[in-house]
Amino acid sequence: MALFAITRYAAEEEEEEAGAEAQERARVLLERLREQARARQLRRQRDERPRGAGGEPAAGGEAPSPGSEGRGRRRGERREAAERAAGGSEEEDGGAAPAEGHGAGSDSEEDVKQQEDRRNLKNKSKRKKRNDETEGAESKKARSEGAEGNQSTQEELPGAASGEEATPPPSSLVVLGDYDRKPVQKVQPFLPQWLAQPKLLQKRIKENLIPVGDVPGIHPKLLKKLQMNGIESFFPVQAEVIPAVLQSASNGYLMGQGGYRPKDICVSAPTGSGKTLSFVIPIVQVLLDRVVCQVRALVVLPTKELAQQVSKVFNIYTDGTGLKVVSITGQKSFAKEQEMLVQKKVTGYCSLADIIVATPGRLADHISKTPGFNLTQLRFLIIDEADRMIDDMHQNWLNQVVKAAFQVENDSSSNMLFQRTKPGPVTAASCCYPQIPLQKLLFSATLTQDPEKLQQLGLFQPRLFTSVYSEKKTLRNGRETEQDAEEKYTLPEGLSQCYVPCNLNSKPLLLLHFMLTMKFTRVLCFTNSREASHRLFLLIQAFGGITVAEFSSRLPPSERQRTIKEFEQGKIQLLISTDATARGIDIKGVNCVINYDAPQFIRTYIHRVGRTARAGNVGLAFSMVLRIQERRFLRMLKDAGIPDIQKHLVKGKLLTPLVQQYEEALSKLEKTVKGEQAQKRA
Repeated sequence: MALFAITRYAAEEEEEEAGAEAQERARVLLERLREQARARQLRRQRDERPRGAGGEPAAGGEAPSPGSEGRGRRRGERREAAERAAGGSEEEDGGAAPAEGHGAGSDSEEDVKQQEDRRNLKNKSKRKKRNDETEGAESKKARSEGAEGNQSTQEELPGAASGEEATPPPSSLVVLGDYDRKPVQKVQPFLPQWLAQPKLLQKRIKENLIPVGDVPGIHPKLLKKLQMNGIESFFPVQAEVIPAVLQSASNGYLMGQGGYRPKDICVSAPTGSGKTLSFVIPIVQVLLDRVVCQVRALVVLPTKELAQQVSKVFNIYTDGTGLKVVSITGQKSFAKEQEMLVQKKVTGYCSLADIIVATPGRLADHISKTPGFNLTQLRFLIIDEADRMIDDMHQNWLNQVVKAAFQVENDSSSNMLFQRTKPGPVTAASCCYPQIPLQKLLFSATLTQDPEKLQQLGLFQPRLFTSVYSEKKTLRNGRETEQDAEEKYTLPEGLSQCYVPCNLNSKPLLLLHFMLTMKFTRVLCFTNSREASHRLFLLIQAFGGITVAEFSSRLPPSERQRTIKEFEQGKIQLLISTDATARGIDIKGVNCVINYDAPQFIRTYIHRVGRTARAGNVGLAFSMVLRIQERRFLRMLKDAGIPDIQKHLVKGKLLTPLVQQYEEALSKLEKTVKGEQAQKRA
């Protein structure tokens, strides 16, 4: 009995249909062969009944002759040879059939029918072999298994099972949607050309001082003022920015160089590097020749204290020039500030200020509520601490300033020559008459490089001056390698940084240890809220032995000014403050900065520690970091490109002598806080 198992694996639809038909035919043939095998087995059992004692066959039995047995063997051999030969002819198959029929007896007709079915299936297999060699090999294997099954019924059924359970060849199909895992490449930001290729400033201040006389274009009056104030050399940022601003106004403040609109300027330099003087000097010099008093320069700053400091610098260099500087920060009444800004005459309102130093909220109030206050002659718009001012854009102060600067005056018929229109595309019509340009100057120690945020400022072809860049360090083998490749911010050169791991209960003891045991003086201590600042002030005051003061928005401006003055004079050893003093304020004589509460953002850290080591001096910064904050704090500094900060450990036995007096101070603090709460309720 033969077993034919034909299985096809193909991609085309026609081959799949042909394979299904072949499988169906093989299944039908297998069932027929099994039935024939069962019939032959029954006849063989009937012929092989046990003989009698004398060797006679059983009743109805018939002994096979020796000749028929030989013919049966020869018939089986010929059948095997015919089935093994793939190219056997039909005549050879036909010759085997009569021989088989001649010796098969009663089942010769069934054998002939079986041989015909087998020949038809062989012919079909030969045609399939021509189309696919792999299928021919599988068919040949199946036919050989079937030939072996014809010799014995016992071998036939296992052969059929093995044919049905044949392992198919591996599939060549491809799984759609599959992908190979590859390492993700870091996306490098694509910056505008002015951000990607800035003008680089030297980081080391003391090594790159430039004599005042070597900077070109400065007016002799201002050179004399500088010498009177003890300034003999410019810092790197001043030596680069002052000539750039003067060049943009080389034709006077009424028009830009060559009649074109001047480029805006952005400056990113460390705290204490002299950014304030770098815009005060050129603005005062450009306005020296003005005839009519109009608001020509507007300086916008985030805090009242910083605005007061900048206003003081302007007053120093405008003294004796006739230029008028007005500060509008809310420290005086609104009506008083209106009297300082404008004056009403018979012919109308006239301006009393050439330079205005303002905070955003107060400025917006005067634009909308002060009659006669206009910015139509505004030439310079200076935004100090620009990163924080960008964050405060929700106040919409910048749009109000720009709208007021390009507002058409009602009585502008006599001033049509220099009437200003909103900037637009440069055309022949727009260049036919001159107009006063509006130039923006941005300054910050942490100026963002996010183009999306800077776009809010509406900058025109800006130029960037920055000290944030990687430096090359020469190794012993003579090669150069880049340092600070990921540097985003620059700290003062003389600053030493440390952090102190601690727990919440030991923070006051650590501060007392620094002040009493390590004898720190002129320490500026930062907290994250004015409530924390006030309670720490009361605790240190109750402990005793330290001259302490607090500085926060809960105090009136006059008291804050007095506190800063006493601190600069050395009368106060410890000044506990919120971030009100962290932005730009130049407090002289700060030897050490202590972050009592770790800052949450890197920009806050930069501005806090920048209160010391100013103008090329040395300074020390300590940060008290809780154990749970340590990993995040170090990661924040690393991501900002700040060099490794030193870890300073304070042993517990050094704090033990302070514990008893500290507990007594805590009890005093509790009584004081309860008394203040009772006063508030009353």
